[in-house]
Formats: sequence, structure tokens, C-alpha cells
Amino acid sequence: MAENKTKETNASVDDYFASIEDPVRRSDCLIIDKLMTKACKKPPKMWGPGIVGYGSIHYKYESGREGDICMIGFSSRKSDISVYLPAQFPEKEQLLPKLGKHKMGKGCLSIRKLADVDEKILEQLIVSSLKSLK
Repeated sequence: MAENKTKETNASVDDYFASIEDPVRRSDCLIIDKLMTKACKKPPKMWGPGIVGYGSIHYKYESGREGDICMIGFSSRKSDISVYLPAQFPEKEQLLPKLGKHKMGKGCLSIRKLADVDEKILEQLIVSSLKSLK
């Protein structure tokens, strides 16, 4: 069975933030970092070369594939910030319409910049998603 490519590393989270050239994007990522650290009560760790993750959880699919991944996390991508949340949690459908400009995949919330969304709703999404994992 293939090994999971996204693993916790010893890379520096501070170096990752410093490598984000756009000052607005860097500031947005630092704010998301504070929201996730507060909600998860765990320090950020790098998962692979580009995901800032908080906590970890073991998963096992019906297919037998299993591994560990961060409970929540985010990444600064070329065109947006990807926020990784569990695919389903009870409050998701009520909160997303109130969030603001975003795209939602299965477990990936994409936003261009924090100014496009309501930070309080984003924080509620983060907290609610973590509660669903416990």
C-alpha cells in the first residue's frame, strides 16, 4: 500500500511564514495561525513542505489505507489560502453561507484573503470542526 506523502516534519513554521512574499498574505496566514492555535491548543507543525497543521489524528479508510494527518491546517497556495477542515461536521452547512467569498471542496476551504470573509465565522468553522473530531 502506498505511503502517505503528507507527514509531520521538523521544518520551521516561522521559516514557512517568512517565505510568503506577499505581506498581506503573510499577515492573513499569521492570523489564521493564531485562530487555529487558540482553537486546537496545540502548536503548529509543518506537514510536508507546505501545510501548517495542528494536532494529529489517525485515520483508517474502509479500503484499509490508514495513516496520520493534522486535525486542522492551512496552506498558502499560489492563488489562495487553503484551509483544511474535516469533511463533515454538523455546523458546516449553517456557517458556510455566512462566511463570505470562498470555495468549498470536500475538506478544503479556499479563500483569497481574509478581508473576503468574516473572521468570526471562520473561527466558528475551525472550532466546530475540531469538536467533531473529539
